[in-house]
Amino acid sequence: MNFALLQQAAAPGGGMFQIVIFAAIPLMFYFMMIRPQNKLRKQQEERLSKLKSGDEVILQGGLFGTIDRVEDKVIYVKLGNTVVKARRNAVVQLATEPEQQQA
Repeated sequence: MNFALLQQAAAPGGGMFQIVIFAAIPLMFYFMMIRPQNKLRKQQEERLSKLKSGDEVILQGGLFGTIDRVEDKVIYVKLGNTVVKARRNAVVQLATEPEQQQA
């Protein structure tokens, strides 16, 4: 029993340290995971909104093609002599953009 009292007396402010740690964990998650993902998502949405006919794009499947025409949520991509219909969000990036390393 005396040992327990000594432990309590030896660690003043220990509760405050725990509160700071529990407050810091969500902040770390926000700045290391959530914020960068939101930033990348906004950049991707901006790129997709600027797609126009004649842009060379890379689709999710790794296919390279040229946009034939653009509609609201659908694009028509020319792959060789064939035109295929794809969702706008299937575009990963423009073929003219340099590849970015993703973490």
